[in-house]
Amino acid sequence: MAQFQFVMRSGPTPGVTFPLEGDQLIIGRDSSNGVAINDAEISRKHSRLSFQGGKYVLEDLGSTNGTFVNGQRLAGPVVLKAGDVVSLGEQIVLMYDAINMDPGATVAVSRKSLQATPPPIAPAPVYASDPAASIPIGPKKTNMVPIFVAGGVILFICICASFFFWVDATFRWCVFFPFLSGC
Repeated sequence: MAQFQFVMRSGPTPGVTFPLEGDQLIIGRDSSNGVAINDAEISRKHSRLSFQGGKYVLEDLGSTNGTFVNGQRLAGPVVLKAGDVVSLGEQIVLMYDAINMDPGATVAVSRKSLQATPPPIAPAPVYASDPAASIPIGPKKTNMVPIFVAGGVILFICICASFFFWVDATFRWCVFFPFLSGC
């Protein structure tokens, strides 16, 4: 018998272990979730883990920053295997792991899990086909375009203000703006 867990490799609490117990777990920022990770990059209800056929199936719940398995953005449910790297956005990295338990140990089992239902067939992995959708694990890259645009706008405003100050200080309104009344 195997028990499953997530181990946080990077994020707000590296090294923390999240034991996975139950038929369905929500991963997200909300404290009521089965796997609660308090980070602004994570949606309140980011992704869902479903226990199907003895394996966990992961699917994104329309999160803003995406859910990734081994660098591929999820476009549908994916069956997790021991050793898979699950990323939530760019900064949160979890390692999916199976812990083998002693088969002779006494294990408490709920009545619900004893019901004779055939295990559902796990869906095949579906990944986004766009290679640009996969975000490499590593330091967060900052988009510099807005910074350069803002700097250019501020520079333009300073140049305009300086020009109008010079025109006003040297009484050249009529030279540059002959259409003004009184020129």
